[in-house]
Amino acid sequence: MSERVRAFVAILLNEEVRARVAEEIARLRPLAPSVRWVLPQQLHLTLKFLGEQAPSELELVQDGLAEAVEEATPFTLSFHGLGAFPALARARVFWVGVSAGMEEARTLHARVESALARRAVPPEDRPFSPHLTIGRARTPGGFSALREAIARAARTEFGSLSVAALSLMRSDLSQAGARYTELRVFRFGRA
Repeated sequence: MSERVRAFVAILLNEEVRARVAEEIARLRPLAPSVRWVLPQQLHLTLKFLGEQAPSELELVQDGLAEAVEEATPFTLSFHGLGAFPALARARVFWVGVSAGMEEARTLHARVESALARRAVPPEDRPFSPHLTIGRARTPGGFSALREAIARAARTEFGSLSVAALSLMRSDLSQAGARYTELRVFRFGRA
């Protein structure tokens, strides 16, 4: 039996954005030690979570991703502000938002969804909201100091990056947390 791979599609960050977000995480960490904060090297923007994939399914995914980027044009993503899902008062996921490039990211997401749907990969069941996950609450609520810090940082700029590729990523889970490995890069056809 072939090994299944837990996989997702992502836009990886440049070092400038990664460093700025890592500084913010370091500032927030003491305010909520119970939050599982994302390690700087693990920061990314998820375009699509694929879940467990057999090798034959991963081949189809790679074909779909190659198709999705054929006509894609590079764009700039800018990262701005902090927030939480589903809401700051009931936070489960803490994030850095996207300002410039949001529509282009949504278009790229739609291309990926469409190409993968033609290969029997089901679409997401919720709307795509471009963001960088920076932390996950083990239990919701009880983060008054963190909520105040996030509200104060609503206008913080974290920099920009030029997006001209997407990456197929492997996620290996352990008690120490997830470890991500880039399996393949798909460069935009119009880059």
